[in-house]
Amino acid sequence: MPLSIAVMPIGWDFLISDMQIKEVIQFLDAWAHPSLQESYDNAGLLTGNPEWEVKGILVSLDCTEEIIKEATLRNCNLVIAHHPIVFKGLKKFTGRNYVERTLIGAIKQDVALFAMHTNLDNVPDGVSRKMASLMGLINGRVLSPMDSILRRLSVYVPTNFIDSVSNALFAAGAGKLGNYSECGFQVEGTGSFKPLEGADPFVGKPGERHYEKEAKLELVFPSFLKKRVMEALRKSHPYEEVAYGIFQMENEEGYTGAGIIGEFEKPITESQLLDLLCNVFKIPVVKHTSFIGKSIKKVALCGGAGSFLLATAINQGADAYITSDIKYHEFFDADNRILLADIGHYESEQFTMDLIIDKLTANFPNFAVLKTGSCTNPVRYFTGTQA
Repeated sequence: MPLSIAVMPIGWDFLISDMQIKEVIQFLDAWAHPSLQESYDNAGLLTGNPEWEVKGILVSLDCTEEIIKEATLRNCNLVIAHHPIVFKGLKKFTGRNYVERTLIGAIKQDVALFAMHTNLDNVPDGVSRKMASLMGLINGRVLSPMDSILRRLSVYVPTNFIDSVSNALFAAGAGKLGNYSECGFQVEGTGSFKPLEGADPFVGKPGERHYEKEAKLELVFPSFLKKRVMEALRKSHPYEEVAYGIFQMENEEGYTGAGIIGEFEKPITESQLLDLLCNVFKIPVVKHTSFIGKSIKKVALCGGAGSFLLATAINQGADAYITSDIKYHEFFDADNRILLADIGHYESEQFTMDLIIDKLTANFPNFAVLKTGSCTNPVRYFTGTQA
């Protein structure tokens, strides 16, 4: 696809603001926290200074030399891409490959590069959920939930302050379980303490043991919200020294993880599914396993390279699994138990740009958030000619 760039018309001056890059990053990190990225990933700010004022934001799936040129032409000094341009350490910057040339161009033009990759894959409203929505799937849930992400906070609070402390913790994101918020447990009892010399107790006197009616408050929160939750606790709790404990849980959180599995309202045929994929994802061809002669109702999918979830899709009873980058021998692993379809890496993730733009525009309605006019897909298809 040729580069097609819309030039900002006169009258867009109202979009200019004194917002800094770090403000955009803080918002995006709150949505898809960096701690949710896989160990091999390199999401986050790759070049640029978080203190820079944002002139404009360009959103793309990949970051290439062409994207840097487009950002400069469209007066954008922040590029937000799904794929990081850097995955591993670089020892030289000589321009010998597209990665080095892209980074050199970004640095020379003062363009900041920010990537949100597997952390965006793993959030509840991330890449795969967008795919499922476009396909019309309902009752979607995470295909492979992350475990050990939850923490349990146990804290002792004076009974007269239990509501104010609870409200502060709930506002910080604690106490959410699936479709329920403000979940917590409390039991009342009596706490004791003796303030030592130099203490400034909220109640009681230094050198004397004090008894206070307290409630033990327990609630859960995702690990990546720990800083925010602790700040809320310390600000809302009346005591000089807060008695609390944080414990790791092995429970699956259920709403964070890779892939989505959902259902069609009514079953469709295998051919209808492939037609749907071609229309929704705008692709001329779909690689797939042989038809197994069954209706398709439950569908699992994963944006990007998702062959690692094939067994999970089969075990959860999916009739079809849709992803990309499936190797030849991995098609055999379907073993006539599921229809396996490869729709292409770029094709499966192309709507991630809209996902990011919609999120940014909703939070920064008076700021220019632009979608690239470049197609960064390196793969082309040739359908051949009839003799």
